[in-house]
Amino acid sequence: MTLHFPNMAEPAGRTLGDEEVAALERVIRSGMLNSVWGTEARSLEREVGELYGSRHAIACSSGTAALHLSVVAAAPDPGDEIITTPITDFGTVAPILAQNAVPVFADVDPSDGNLDPDSVAALIGPRTRAIMAVHLFGAPARIGALRALADEHGLTLIEDCAQAWLTELPGGALAGTGGHVGTLSLQQWKHITCGDGGLTVTDDDELARRMRLFADKGWDRAAGRSHESLGLNYRMTELQAAVARAQLAKLPGVVAARRRTAVQLIEALRDLDGVLDSGAHEVAGAGEGRRVIRLPRPDGHAWWLFPLVLPGGDAPELAGHLSAAGIPARSGYLQDPLNRAPLWRQPIYGTSSYPLDGYRPAACPAAERLVDSTLLVIDWNEHYTSEHVAAIAGAVRCYQARP
Repeated sequence: MTLHFPNMAEPAGRTLGDEEVAALERVIRSGMLNSVWGTEARSLEREVGELYGSRHAIACSSGTAALHLSVVAAAPDPGDEIITTPITDFGTVAPILAQNAVPVFADVDPSDGNLDPDSVAALIGPRTRAIMAVHLFGAPARIGALRALADEHGLTLIEDCAQAWLTELPGGALAGTGGHVGTLSLQQWKHITCGDGGLTVTDDDELARRMRLFADKGWDRAAGRSHESLGLNYRMTELQAAVARAQLAKLPGVVAARRRTAVQLIEALRDLDGVLDSGAHEVAGAGEGRRVIRLPRPDGHAWWLFPLVLPGGDAPELAGHLSAAGIPARSGYLQDPLNRAPLWRQPIYGTSSYPLDGYRPAACPAAERLVDSTLLVIDWNEHYTSEHVAAIAGAVRCYQARP
C-alpha cells in the first residue's frame, strides 16, 4: 500500500477542527460579520501584534493585500523602483505595479534562493524607494545585511513572510520584525489559514496609519464620512478573523511539528554519498558532476517547503524519481522566475506600458539556474511522521545509489 502524504488541500493535512467551527458559530450568532463594527479582526490584530512584539498589526483580506499595504506604506512616486526577488509568487510583485512603481529584480543566493545583498546593493539608484525581501520556503533571508543597506540609503525594507510564520532571524527575532514592515498570509496553503487573509506588522506609527487608511478606502472613521486619501476595501471579515484566531493558537505546534520532521530528514540524508551539509564546501568540480545534493540550513527555518539544491543540475531527474515513488516533489518551484515572465512583453494597463515603457528585467543567472535545473522542493506538512521521513530518505538513497 502506497504511503499517503497529507496535504493542505484536505482535512488530513490541516489543523481545522472544532475550534474553528465554534469560532464561526460565535460570529454568525452575533449577527455582525463586518470587521468595522465587530471585534474579531481587532482581537486578531492585538494577538498577532503581541506574538510578534510589534506596536501595530493590520488585518486585511489576503496576503497580496498585505503586500499592497506595505508598498503603500513605502509611498513610491510613479516610476520609483522597488528591488525584490524573481523567485516568489506574483503576489509579491503585483502590488508594486499597482502603485505604478517599477520592480527591479536582484539575484539570489544559489544555496537557498533568498535575495543576495550584494546583488541588491549593486541595483540601488536614485529612484529606489524600497527593498522587498521574501523569506523563501520559510528560510530566513539575510535581513541584517538588507536592513543595513536600507538604512544607509534611506529605503523602506519590507519582509514578505507569507511562507515564514515564526521563522527566526539570527539572534532570535521573528522574521517580519527586522525590516520596517512585515507581511503575513493566511491563504489556504500557508502554515495556518482562514482560506484567504493577511496581516502587516510594524513598529512605525506613520506606516501603520497609511496602511490602515488604505485598507479601509482612505476613510478616517474618527472624522466621520471623510476620505483622507486613496484607498481600497481590503478589510478582513469577522468570519476570516475568527477562524484565523483559532488557527493562531495552533501555530506554535504546527511549526514545531514541521521543524521536528525536517530535522529528522536532514539527519537521515546527511551521511549519504554525495550529500553535502548546508555548511560544507564542495570539492572542485563537484557542482559540474552528478549526484550532488546540498541540504538546507535548518537555523530559524519554518519549513513551508523542504528544499534541496542539486548543483549539478539534476533537480528535474530527482524530482521525477521522487514523484514516481509517490513523494510530492517538484523541480524549480516556478515555471519561470518572474524576471522572465511573459507579463513584461505586453501592456500593463489597457494599451499602456507606463511606467514600464521600454522596461525589460535584467538577467538573474543564479535564480534562473535554480528554477531551470538545481532547485527541488518537497511538500511539507505538520502531519508528516517518521514513516514519511523514512520514505523520502529511502527514495533519495535509492537515487544516489543509481549507477
